[in-house]
Amino acid sequence: MVRSYHQTTQLLHNGFEEQWTWNKKDKSHEVRLYGTKFQTAHFHPNWSNGTAGVRGSQVLNYGRHYWEIKVSQRIFGTSMMFGVGTRRARLHVDAFVNMLGEDGQSWGLSHKGLLWHNGRWRQYTTPFKENEATVIGMLFDGNEGTLSFFKDGAYLGVAFSGLNEIEEDLFPIVCSTAAKTEMTLGVRRRGYVSLQDRCRATILSKVKQNNDIDNLPLPSRIKSFLKDVAK
Repeated sequence: MVRSYHQTTQLLHNGFEEQWTWNKKDKSHEVRLYGTKFQTAHFHPNWSNGTAGVRGSQVLNYGRHYWEIKVSQRIFGTSMMFGVGTRRARLHVDAFVNMLGEDGQSWGLSHKGLLWHNGRWRQYTTPFKENEATVIGMLFDGNEGTLSFFKDGAYLGVAFSGLNEIEEDLFPIVCSTAAKTEMTLGVRRRGYVSLQDRCRATILSKVKQNNDIDNLPLPSRIKSFLKDVAK
């Protein structure tokens, strides 16, 4: 527990900011994205008759990633979930279910304090207070293969392990059964995995727009390396 907490603290101080967001091409039709770079996901804008989700644009498998999700005060319903999954994890179902963790393609925490994976659940933390805004933090450690959660800055412990054995790409995912709920991305940071990685982050911090990478006096392979993170 202490190790993961210190890893997160180190990430926040020594890591670098990531630019990923919710994927507008990889979501339920019952999710509307808006705000700066589509950072806010609005679920079931009229009424709800099922479960809707959206996948993040960032592949998580390598290195350490930390991100936060600001949840609106409309916390209620069958299940509001936060976690990770592969491209095969479902993002919509016309039923009220715990969609993250319904099978072997995803791992999730519900607002009722339950962890779900492979259709099975276990108690992890106390249920979230209904109709009270909260911030959920997630630490994915690709080296250790773990996913840990934070709630309003409090460390909840390692939730899942063995994720470094998953060969498919893993992405952040959120979903909700509740109408007119919102989840907005906050802090997104990643740890450096090499000196090359640190150099890339330094260059990108000076680039205002992704298109500016093409104008840099660098070999095409290095430009492609930079774009892998910038996109």
